[in-house]
Amino acid sequence: MKFMAIFESNPTAPPPSPETMQKLGEYTKRMLDSGSVVLTGGLVRPSHGVRIQNEGGKITVTDGPFAESKELIDGFAVIEAANMEAAIALSKEFMAIAGDGRGEILPMFEPGGPPPK
Repeated sequence: MKFMAIFESNPTAPPPSPETMQKLGEYTKRMLDSGSVVLTGGLVRPSHGVRIQNEGGKITVTDGPFAESKELIDGFAVIEAANMEAAIALSKEFMAIAGDGRGEILPMFEPGGPPPK
């Protein structure tokens, strides 16, 4: 079963140390090699992005930054796990290395598969 895990770091925390970045890199490589992580990546701040919106058939695109953004996603991973409990265990291991922040774990729809529970 695939899950999308997103991570938001504490916006007032300093950037990760070189040691933390090395540990995150080693963890990520180990998880990719084991097949537990299918895809992962970090995201730049909204000042470099755009917001796209469809309202009543009218599609608008707005350049960042977005002053009203209260939550910023710093990174994501598509993980392969037997169930939600296993996905939580992988995420706890990641967060223990990444430091202060919060995340969400969402089951993904898979073509031909049953809807996530």
